[in-house]
Amino acid sequence: MSEVRKEARDWYDAALVDLEEAHSALACGRVNWAVFAAHQAVEKALKAAFMILKRERPPKTHDIVRLFSELGLTLPKELEIGLSELSPYYVVARYPNAGLERPWETIDKRLAEKLVSIAGEVVKEVGKTMGFR
Repeated sequence: MSEVRKEARDWYDAALVDLEEAHSALACGRVNWAVFAAHQAVEKALKAAFMILKRERPPKTHDIVRLFSELGLTLPKELEIGLSELSPYYVVARYPNAGLERPWETIDKRLAEKLVSIAGEVVKEVGKTMGFR
């Protein structure tokens, strides 16, 4: 296995760990951390895909819509829309007044559940595309 493939596998496995964290945070009622971890999972899976599919280092960005777009992948429309919905939570979920005054109180639980589910589906689909799992 080449070094880039191992590095990509490490990034993808980190995405799976972040997905577990998202589910754990949801179970404990920490919806802001759930959506942040979901974002991280998708970001890491997409960065792994850059290493495998494009054979290059991913861009240094947290914008999952940009990462997805630059990869040229296709996903079901609802997952592509979900990426757009999840993307702002990289910042909004972590910092008071970055969009929501108290994100731990104002992010709707149903929305968080939806975004974590979407993240899981995206990570799974990206993994299949790379030949993982």
